[in-house]
Amino acid sequence: MKDGIHPNYQPVVFQDVTSSFSFLTRSTLASKETIKWEDGETYPLIKIEISSASHPFYTGKSKQILDTAGRVDRFRKRYGK
Repeated sequence: MKDGIHPNYQPVVFQDVTSSFSFLTRSTLASKETIKWEDGETYPLIKIEISSASHPFYTGKSKQILDTAGRVDRFRKRYGK
């Protein structure tokens, strides 16, 4: 690989601000904020709004709203009854 053309791939902490869930992974993202992790090292901190700890699909709190009345009306309007 050529030197100087690839982004810096480093350990980064992602923190979900809505549920205070954090995880350490590697990324090319950079941040001026840092956080001291459980292992005692300091890592760049990337704040995110949705993670598996707060997303409705993964938490089981998703609500599916079916618009059956609207679908039936469109069908009747389209096919004449």
